[in-house]
Amino acid sequence: MIRYEDAPEPRPRPDEVLLRVGACSLNHLDLWVRKGLPTLRLKFPWILGSDAAGEIVEVGELCDRSKIGQRVLVAPGRTLRSTAETAHGRDNAAPDYGLFGAVYPGLNAEYVAVPEANAIAIPGDLSYEEAASVPLVFLTAWHMLVGIAKIRMLEEVLVIGGSSGVGMAAIQIAKLFHCRVIATAGGPAKLEKAKELGADEVIDHYEQSIKNEVRTLTRRRGVDLVFEHVGAATFGHSAASLARYGRIVTCGATTGFETTLNLGHLFSKHLSVHGSYMGTMGELYDLLQFFERGLLRPVVDSRFPLSDVRGAHERMAAGKHFGKIVIVPD
Repeated sequence: MIRYEDAPEPRPRPDEVLLRVGACSLNHLDLWVRKGLPTLRLKFPWILGSDAAGEIVEVGELCDRSKIGQRVLVAPGRTLRSTAETAHGRDNAAPDYGLFGAVYPGLNAEYVAVPEANAIAIPGDLSYEEAASVPLVFLTAWHMLVGIAKIRMLEEVLVIGGSSGVGMAAIQIAKLFHCRVIATAGGPAKLEKAKELGADEVIDHYEQSIKNEVRTLTRRRGVDLVFEHVGAATFGHSAASLARYGRIVTCGATTGFETTLNLGHLFSKHLSVHGSYMGTMGELYDLLQFFERGLLRPVVDSRFPLSDVRGAHERMAAGKHFGKIVIVPD
């Protein structure tokens, strides 16, 4: 059950800053947390939300006081201690790494306290609503394509679910590398928006066979790279769409975790399958430079007041959105 109610204003710890939230945004993760995941240990009432942007209004005693008044976005994942993984720049692999709203209390509030390291200056002239639409989905897509799959110039890339938050980020990132992008989405309106973002070809995954359309569009060759996050409903088509030496990179399975993979195709076509989870703080700084220069842009689907967070969740659950659903404090 989602409730909108008063809560005590948080106080920043010595290494934290207090943020007056200008906007926050939803992710599909919020729906999963609400449904319940066996690995989560939540203390109710629980605040959801992994993405937010706002103004620093107070800092802890160990923080830089000159940051008061700075416009920042929040890096969605955090760690609490130094480990071998963080020392190697792989903070997203640290044992205690977790996301706000899932492992650590979330950001869907008027005021939030976050580690100073997680509060990053908003690039360029992005509004709070735009800035709150960036961190989780763009970091996830960047880590998948650049960090894990090692995307190369001029490749052919299939983006599954191009109308989702990570999908619309993936289309734009692939176009930075001048790739030919084939994107799937459901319905003419979403297909047209995917093309506006840069997709060269589009496939209606409700009306067309993904693997057959890819086969036609690539003259039977297949694509070099598949961006996957849907899971059981599409994974077979994704694998069948690969060219020789092709790669699949996946970060999720919204339609189910169980799937099959033809091992004969895997080794005879030299295919590879990669798993990916979030991204590193260093990668977040890297991709924010592209927003600074106007080479990437957030996509805001709709806006809801914080008091109607239930309506925002209903829109996401209905799958009617293209891009990010934003929540603005009343």
